[in-house]
Amino acid sequence: MAEEQTELEERIIIKDQHTKEIDLVNRDPKHINEDVVKVDFEDVIAEPVGTYSFDGVWKTSYTTFTVSKYWCYRLLSAILGIPLAVVWGFLFALISFCHIWAVVPCIKSYLIEIQCVSRIYSLCIHTFCDPLFEALSKICSNVRVALRKET
Repeated sequence: MAEEQTELEERIIIKDQHTKEIDLVNRDPKHINEDVVKVDFEDVIAEPVGTYSFDGVWKTSYTTFTVSKYWCYRLLSAILGIPLAVVWGFLFALISFCHIWAVVPCIKSYLIEIQCVSRIYSLCIHTFCDPLFEALSKICSNVRVALRKET
């Protein structure tokens, strides 16, 4: 009985990963678009002191900019949001698939194969280079350098 309940809990946990609730208020919880797309009217259009348009033009421009940006975004996201979500989901699934089934196994295989080569290389270095450098060090160990200042 306890095993069946544990299995049921595991299935629920696995299901929750794909059907988790999303936050409809905070839609950028990790702040990935904090600096990129925060563009307001004041960021794009500004009138310096002494060059003001009519107040009615300024207010209408502000309202037109804000409303058109809002509705264009909503319209584009309604038309292209779901197809682009499919494209991005497919792309990231493809990247994950390649990484899991091709990249990591290739790297692991390479590391296993290079281990053999590194052992042979290390053996060759220790066999041929170590005696040579030891002999050179013994030859050069008796060299004395003396500096004299001639006037």
